[in-house]
Amino acid sequence: MIGLTGLGVHLPAGRTTASEIAAASGLPEWVVRDKLGITSKPVAGPEDQPTAMGVLAAREALTDAGITVADVDVVICMTEEYKEYPVWTAGIKLAHDLGATNAYAYDIGQKCGTAVLALKQARDLLRADPHVNTVLVAGGYRNGDLIDYTDPNVRFMYNLGAGGAAAVVQRGAKKNRILESAVRTDGSFSLDVLVPVGGTVEPVTQANASEFRLQVPDPPGMKERLEQKSLDNFIVVVEEAVKRSGRSLADIAHLAMLHIKPSAHRHLLDRLGLAEERSIYLSDYGHIGQIDQILSVKLAREAGRLKDGDLVVLVAAGVGYVWNALCIEWGAGER
Repeated sequence: MIGLTGLGVHLPAGRTTASEIAAASGLPEWVVRDKLGITSKPVAGPEDQPTAMGVLAAREALTDAGITVADVDVVICMTEEYKEYPVWTAGIKLAHDLGATNAYAYDIGQKCGTAVLALKQARDLLRADPHVNTVLVAGGYRNGDLIDYTDPNVRFMYNLGAGGAAAVVQRGAKKNRILESAVRTDGSFSLDVLVPVGGTVEPVTQANASEFRLQVPDPPGMKERLEQKSLDNFIVVVEEAVKRSGRSLADIAHLAMLHIKPSAHRHLLDRLGLAEERSIYLSDYGHIGQIDQILSVKLAREAGRLKDGDLVVLVAAGVGYVWNALCIEWGAGER
């Protein structure tokens, strides 16, 4: 059996509150709280680099799994593209700093869908390669640095925060069996959210350095084309992953969902036929990219919400656009 044996999350000590976001953006505080769904969120300080946060989360996950770093065969790094240095493999540095000398490491990227993809890839790797027994998924995120609160076009990203997360996936696990997954991508949205400078199309210069931030070139067009399609694709990937796992939507005990606006969160739960207590709304965390799903599962576990045999579904969306979902049979199996 291939299962999830350890979880770790590291959040910076710094916080930004709804009132501070309101003051910076000019929005009423009630809009930040009630419409955007942000009470507060973690923000990075100078020492909270993505790789460092991933290492701290990884240490916690290894302890949670009851193993040492020497047991790790592969490190799959899910650190965001915005990291310590450009054109740089964060996973190799993460593995080195962790002391994972028996492991090889590599980076993957699917924006905010990366954790779900990494867990799927860890399962696939263990099934395909008999020489691999333990995979560590780990990484950090701080895209909140790239948000200009005076730009109303990126209002839906005012929730971006910072943090690190990790998960241990092992062959021969006795709990938390990783089941099936589903992924959808649509490249027609690939230019709707981007940093317009710093790549080969428009290298950074002294004149354009202020443009190095997340921007939305066509907000009305993106909203018109994406909003309903995104909600539909969330449902599609959850339904497909659950069906492929031989379960039904009624079996879902916990939906580990990324932070989105409250109305969209409730809408998705309603369409899936799930009560609000079958998910955790991350109003005290905001959206920490691909960290959200691991954070949600960890919070659900700590709250005593998960029992043997429960179906846990991780669902994510990332700009570009991607939607993915992955199922886990929690605990020792069927009750």
